[in-house]
Amino acid sequence: MRGMPHRIAVNSELQPADGGAPEWVELIPAGPIIAGRDGRSWVFEAGDAQAVIAAFRSRSADLPIDWEHATQHRAPNGLPAPAAGWITDLDFRGGALWGRVSWTPRGRDQVANREYRYISPVFDYVPDTGRIVRLVSAGLANLANLHLQALNQEDSTMSRSTLLTAAIVGLGLTEQATDDQVATAINQLKQDRDGALERATNAEKKQPSLDRYVPRADYDALVQRATNAENALKARDKAEHERAVDEAITAALKAGKITPATESYHRAACSDTEGLKRFKEFVAAAPSIGEPSNLGERKPEGAATALNAEQKEACRLLGISEAEYLKELQRAA
Repeated sequence: MRGMPHRIAVNSELQPADGGAPEWVELIPAGPIIAGRDGRSWVFEAGDAQAVIAAFRSRSADLPIDWEHATQHRAPNGLPAPAAGWITDLDFRGGALWGRVSWTPRGRDQVANREYRYISPVFDYVPDTGRIVRLVSAGLANLANLHLQALNQEDSTMSRSTLLTAAIVGLGLTEQATDDQVATAINQLKQDRDGALERATNAEKKQPSLDRYVPRADYDALVQRATNAENALKARDKAEHERAVDEAITAALKAGKITPATESYHRAACSDTEGLKRFKEFVAAAPSIGEPSNLGERKPEGAATALNAEQKEACRLLGISEAEYLKELQRAA
């Protein structure tokens, strides 16, 4: 796919100097252009080599050397892909990339016996530029593609793996789909997924949680009950307050602390709890401004009542005695 690294395998001829397996093998030949017999070519310069070596060392793990690239062809299908050796270090020599190899006994014997003559590294490259960016693995092979020591395992078909083919079909494409078509399908699939996730998230935000709501009829009934209870409480408090005001006013009148003429004023001042409290404090501290009114009390039989100045004047004008006037008052009471 355009813009993403592609992976390819290149072959280098194994040239054991002493008839055994070499410790160092040439993995990628000197560039800048590496051309194969099948017409393909890649770019490999000093800067590319340093990037490949840095990527290998940052991985902190040896890379496998297998047989016929079993790591790429057999392992993805769950089949064995044993190692013939391990690449333990890389070095840039004379424009070429070399690797130090720790061989397994079987791999060493097959190389020493010339059962395999070439080593075929697998590397990633950028399709737009052809630059090699990373070493992946290597495999023992006997088909040479590149000239001289940098040989590319001949593979004109470049067939896709079974897993990749299945993925392409799963995208709704045919096995003959181009890399650009595959990339477009993947991007569309990603956009569809992101859109679906966004719609699901928005729908969840809009959907109210049912445990936070009750039916409207139940809510209205609860509100009415609360309102009725509040009104009943207010009515009870008002009745109790009015009763307390009556008791305080009556007591103040009886004690002569206030006069009947000021009763309405004091009753209005006691319209709330604070007003009643202030009135009681006033009554407690105020002196009596007249004799107790004895309201509601009956005088004992035969009890004498002193006439005031107005009543005495009335007796004089009527020409009756004070005693007769008192009798009339008692008879009227």
